[in-house]
Amino acid sequence: MSDLAAASLQHALDIAPLLLPAKVLIDDAEVIAAAHELAGIARQHAAQRDRQRKLPWAEIEYFTRSGLGSISIPHEYGGPQVSFVTIAEVFAIISAADPALGQIPQNQFGILNSLLGSATAEQKKELFQSVLDGWRIGNAGPERGTKNTLDIKARIVKSGDHFLLSGQKFYSTGALFAHWVAVKALNEEGKQILAFVQRGTPGLRIVDDWSGFGQRTTASGTVLLDNVRVEAEHVVDNWRLALIPNIQGAVSQLIQAAIDAGIAREAIDDSIRFVRERSRPWIEAKVERASDDLYVIADIGKLKLELHAAEALLRKAGKVLDEVYAAPINEQSAARASIAVAEAKVLTTEISLLASEKLFELAGSRATLAEFNLDRHWRNARVHTLHDPVRWKYHAVGAYHLNGTVPARHSWI
Repeated sequence: MSDLAAASLQHALDIAPLLLPAKVLIDDAEVIAAAHELAGIARQHAAQRDRQRKLPWAEIEYFTRSGLGSISIPHEYGGPQVSFVTIAEVFAIISAADPALGQIPQNQFGILNSLLGSATAEQKKELFQSVLDGWRIGNAGPERGTKNTLDIKARIVKSGDHFLLSGQKFYSTGALFAHWVAVKALNEEGKQILAFVQRGTPGLRIVDDWSGFGQRTTASGTVLLDNVRVEAEHVVDNWRLALIPNIQGAVSQLIQAAIDAGIAREAIDDSIRFVRERSRPWIEAKVERASDDLYVIADIGKLKLELHAAEALLRKAGKVLDEVYAAPINEQSAARASIAVAEAKVLTTEISLLASEKLFELAGSRATLAEFNLDRHWRNARVHTLHDPVRWKYHAVGAYHLNGTVPARHSWI
């Protein structure tokens, strides 16, 4: 048996307990423990999966069966409803081990939160319960060839007692792994809806054609819809979100920021390990070990400080979301949440890019060898931070503090 085959067999044995039904976790401490357990498993083969573009099927199943997929579901629907501080930390922990694994369920959490302000009571009851039972929700929102990311060409039309849905989507992270594919489309009145399509429905085709140089194993490819039947009860009036103050965008962005924080953590930890164990000191440093080089020490210190600052703003943003969520949401409280998350997103973006690039300067030429695959940190950071331009976060923060300008209501602020 080859080394790869032996590793694959051991990996299969490691995840064998996942055949059990999905758990429902109890509290924040149990959730954090479950995240660390998953991260320990995911980290073992993360570099190999990235190199081979091998999708993390077993790991995402572990995520679901461990109960992590339902941690944001409100108490009234049977979920643990942990704090946003904990949700952010869960995604940072998992993304440090494998940011692709962190990104796959990100949209599920954003969609679950959006349902609170757009779905009927019966829709929430059914969809939340399905996630508690171990169903996953994938994303089919963005499209290619449109004017911008808010522009939608997919259409849904009434056909008797049901609807027919047609269109083409891309950047459909999580769809390949999903039981529900959540599709954004315009109805006959030109209003945006969110249609929940069950996996295997005739006319639904999911294509794994994602070829990005980073986040390689997110399967963020194409979803094709050809007159797909959707039951009326599975069509959510997503347009309602634009009518009321909400934190849907802030929740989505909080998790995006947490993923970037996780990438930064691992890039810095890998820098430290490589410098300690493999790097040679520069001749003019006149030291025996690279880890004794004064400039290297100072740079590691700076990276750690900037990471801690980003993490502090991420925790602060989570606390603000917890406070806003606990009271009736109004325009000002929603804006406060969006700005707190935007501030965190700026720093997590910058430290993920800096740390993943600085790694090679500090570790030296040997760190660029393919056998270590350390470039995955920069590739992942560079691709993931392109979800929305951080330059507009600076603008939103400045406009809010200088002129009291309230951010727009969409998924990117």
